[in-house]
Amino acid sequence: MTERRRLAVIGAGPAGLTAALAAAARGVRVTLVDSAPQAGGQFYRQTAPGLGARRPQALHHQWRTWERLRDGLAAHIDAGRVTHLTDHHVWFVERQSGTATADDTAKGSFTVHALLGPEQEEPVTVHADAVLLATGGYEKVLPFPGWTLPGVVTAGGAQAMLKGGLVLPGRTAVVAGTGPLLLPVAVGLASAGARVAALVESADPRNLARQARVLGAHPAKLAEGARFAAELARHRVGTRFRSTVVAAHGTGRLEAVTVASLDGDGRVRPGTGRRVPCDTLAVGHGMLPHTDLAEALGCRLDGVDVAVDDEQRTDVPGVWAAGETTGIGGAVLASAEGRIAGLSIAARLDSRTPERSSYVSAAKTRAGLREFFAAVDTVFVPPAHWTEQVTDDTVVCRCEEVPASAIREAVDELGAGDVRTVKLLTRAGMGWCQGRMCGPAVAGLARCPEAPSRRPFARPVPLGVLAREPGEPS
Repeated sequence: MTERRRLAVIGAGPAGLTAALAAAARGVRVTLVDSAPQAGGQFYRQTAPGLGARRPQALHHQWRTWERLRDGLAAHIDAGRVTHLTDHHVWFVERQSGTATADDTAKGSFTVHALLGPEQEEPVTVHADAVLLATGGYEKVLPFPGWTLPGVVTAGGAQAMLKGGLVLPGRTAVVAGTGPLLLPVAVGLASAGARVAALVESADPRNLARQARVLGAHPAKLAEGARFAAELARHRVGTRFRSTVVAAHGTGRLEAVTVASLDGDGRVRPGTGRRVPCDTLAVGHGMLPHTDLAEALGCRLDGVDVAVDDEQRTDVPGVWAAGETTGIGGAVLASAEGRIAGLSIAARLDSRTPERSSYVSAAKTRAGLREFFAAVDTVFVPPAHWTEQVTDDTVVCRCEEVPASAIREAVDELGAGDVRTVKLLTRAGMGWCQGRMCGPAVAGLARCPEAPSRRPFARPVPLGVLAREPGEPS
């Protein structure tokens, strides 16, 4: 009897789950590796079981889709087709020498290295014939005076606190920045009992009209936005477009923010600042894909996204990618890409070419939503001149406590012309997060493009782990 080929799926969000189910249903032995204690990713982040949430569906939309994924995963686990490793933090994927082509993937060609549990000190390895990277994305946050005050959180962080811990970050909130994520965050906070004093969006809604043809082809997405808008109106949340938070104020913790209007060039209009009392500011300026593992494997990037072909294959044989890591686009797009990847992997591991007819619907969804979010991305961008509001004493790199003045000095007086040189001169980006949080801000202040990080590992690894022989999963 031929031994089943093995697939390691890294990430248990919509893309990873959908791919795992598709591959397992076609005879592939799947190991689903995820850092969270429960499957779902950020979009379907589950409330901790000990909290006894009586109506968890109230915190989510597309709940029926989640139930289908959850039940499918449980069935495959019970049947022995999927192994789900929770609290496993992947830091490196090792590609063995002698790997064949993607059509003839060599058995045992990848070793996934992870750290187990909250302490992240116990090493674990997973061996696989193919790897799917479904590592999701993270928030882009740009600095402003006072952004390090307690009470200032990312928009996704506020949502995670609510979904995962049933915790409100405060009683009076301002939600600010730019991007579609602000809508569900503001609605979620208001529905949970917080008073949302304002939703502050830097984009000009009139720019949406310029994308009417593309946006109009997706009535379900427009209806979703309309539902959020109706909920905001029901909770009497005022929205300020073409505006931005220029400063956060407080002694010891957040007490208020100053909101100002933007002109057509993205500059703050003088004299428009208004102080808004609040104890929470949930702020975000879009999303970026997690590409650390892909970059360490040598996968080609297309801008900031992992480049893939029509089957979601990267240019590294045996490695597929799906979901936000190939481009930010939400759960429905991620699921479509996950299904395509799962079907492709199942066929390729069996030395077959996948039949396009098996994923024609998913491919159509993928094409349409990629076009939709490309249009959305042209509208929801940070203000062009956001750096003008960053004072010299504003901390930019929180890990190393590097102020904006040090970055400006490195560029203007010491001649730094790229992010790497700024990092060497100032230590900005040398801390625990390795520039994930401050990278876009440093690049903006240095007036240079962001460059791929090329980090050897996807997360900090204790030296003791590197010195030990990793163990096998139970």
